[in-house]
Amino acid sequence: MAVETREYRAEARFQRVSPQKARLVLDLIKGRGVQEALETAQFTKKRIAPVIHKLLVSALDNAKYVSEEQGHDLDVDNLYVKQALANDGPRMKRIRPAPMGRAYRYQRRLAHIIVSVAERNAAAGVVTTVDEPAVVEAAPAKKAAKKTAAKKAPAKKAAAKPAAKKAAKKSAK
Repeated sequence: MAVETREYRAEARFQRVSPQKARLVLDLIKGRGVQEALETAQFTKKRIAPVIHKLLVSALDNAKYVSEEQGHDLDVDNLYVKQALANDGPRMKRIRPAPMGRAYRYQRRLAHIIVSVAERNAAAGVVTTVDEPAVVEAAPAKKAAKKTAAKKAPAKKAAAKPAAKKAAKKSAK
C-alpha cells in the first residue's frame, strides 16, 4: 500500500520584485525543514524575504487547516519546503526621459511566488550514515583506471608514427 504525500501550498501573486531576485531567497529555503526555512527567511537581508516568510507561514497554516478538516494526522515538525518557485508575472512598461527629448523604455518586472510544503516520509528521511563505504570508494577507482588507460593509448599511437616514418625513409633509400 503506497501512502501518498499531501502537499500544501500558498501563493503570492503580482509581487513587485523581479523573479530572479525572488529566486535568490527561495533557493535558500528549498528542501529545508519548515522551522529552519522560517528562520532563514526571517534573517535574510533581502527586500522580498519578509514576503516569503509570510508566505511560508500561510502554507503552514493551510497545512494545519486542511489536515484538521480532512481528519489527517499531520506532524508539523516533519514538514519541509517541497517546492519554491518564482514565475514571471506581467511586466509594467515605463518610460524614462532621455537626452534631446527622447525617451527610454524600461520594464518593471512582477513575480508570482509559489511555496508548497509536504510531509517527509519516515522511510525517506535524511540519511546520516553510509552503510557501504567500500562500494562508494570502488567506483572512483574504476574511473581512474579508465582515464589512465585512455591516456596511455594515444601516447603509443604517437610514438608509432615516427617509427613508421623512419622505416619508410630507410626502405626508400
